[in-house]
Amino acid sequence: MSTKTVYEEDFYAWLMENVQLLRQRRLAEIDVNNIAEELESLGRSERRELINRLALLFAHLLKWQYQPQKRSPSWKYTIREQRRAVLDLLNDSPSLRYELEEKLAEAYKKAILTAAKETRLSETRFPPGCPFTLEQALDESFWPQ
Repeated sequence: MSTKTVYEEDFYAWLMENVQLLRQRRLAEIDVNNIAEELESLGRSERRELINRLALLFAHLLKWQYQPQKRSPSWKYTIREQRRAVLDLLNDSPSLRYELEEKLAEAYKKAILTAAKETRLSETRFPPGCPFTLEQALDESFWPQ
């Protein structure tokens, strides 16, 4: 005899069932614990997406700064694209900006690894602390020299 719930057996069916229950205001019947877990997971995913986008932006800014002879339109478009993606995420969820300040160092550490791998420069070649402010990184007119 299986003890699996609809949540474990068919996520989409569980989701649609709970959406319907919520819309019908049948709150006593919703799966509160799993809904709370899914909402928390969604928030973590948004935060991770923001950190990853920022890390990619920082990595390309480092590449731009430390390998000026290899600058290409592709790098420029990647920087612009990541700036736009970070700003879009912050516009959709402005409260992430407060968490982002705490996560800048984490994003920068990821950026160093990416930049070192892609440039074949030593990780120690890059500053240990992020040389860009968040404002600079997101500023369309900022291009490190």
